[in-house]
Amino acid sequence: MKQLEADPWDGVVAKYPVRTRYTGRVTNITDYGAFVELEPGVEGLVHVSEMSWTKKNIHPGKIVSTSQEVEVMVLDVDPDKRRISLGLKHCMSNPWESFAELHPEGSTLEGEIKNITEFGLFVELPGEIFGMVHMSDIDWTTSAEEAIKRYEKGQTVQAKVLSIDADKERIGLGIKQLGSDPFEGAEDKRGQVTTCTVTAVQEHGLEVVVFDDLPGYVRRSDLSRERSEQRPDRYAVGDKFDAKVMQMDRSGRRVALSVKAADRY
Repeated sequence: MKQLEADPWDGVVAKYPVRTRYTGRVTNITDYGAFVELEPGVEGLVHVSEMSWTKKNIHPGKIVSTSQEVEVMVLDVDPDKRRISLGLKHCMSNPWESFAELHPEGSTLEGEIKNITEFGLFVELPGEIFGMVHMSDIDWTTSAEEAIKRYEKGQTVQAKVLSIDADKERIGLGIKQLGSDPFEGAEDKRGQVTTCTVTAVQEHGLEVVVFDDLPGYVRRSDLSRERSEQRPDRYAVGDKFDAKVMQMDRSGRRVALSVKAADRY
């Protein structure tokens, strides 16, 4: 009986060119997508990955319903297998591209922390998309592990847009970039004698803070010219003393200091 009628798939490639839009009716919904009838006898599949820009790992039935009229874009046509791949999200604006237009790299914005992982903070951005503040981009001077502990879910933060990759749907954000790097130009302070405040006492030396917010370290052997006095346990957290800046380690984010060198100053 079907041979008495024309095959609706004849000439389907010319009839439905790739990247063109059509309106169709949802005929069936499965776990992997939704079938859309373009004309009697010709259906295409909107795979679940092509249904929404932002709603991932969601059942297609939560996005469309049976008999619903939808606008779709033709992504691929295979007349031999009688298959047409359709996209639903392609008929909507790409929120990643829209974000890039409104918030280019270097711009500053606010967002709510929605998740915290071992890698960093995930911040919700306009358009129901997310950006990530990598743990190394939270603070200039505090260790990444300590800096990330300052934040919690639901907190609103300001951040700078560092990178945008619309194809990979990734946005890199930075909090520390809102301020200048305190190590910038710090090489000029080499040789100065400055006041140190002890932040931690260790077996092999002292962790200190200098110039208000720069982390530093005084090795055990640099605590005194007298060997008997080279004992970190002589100090307690909060103690202050003068030491000479020996090296500004920008890559290691630490200032090397010496008390005994300051004694000779």
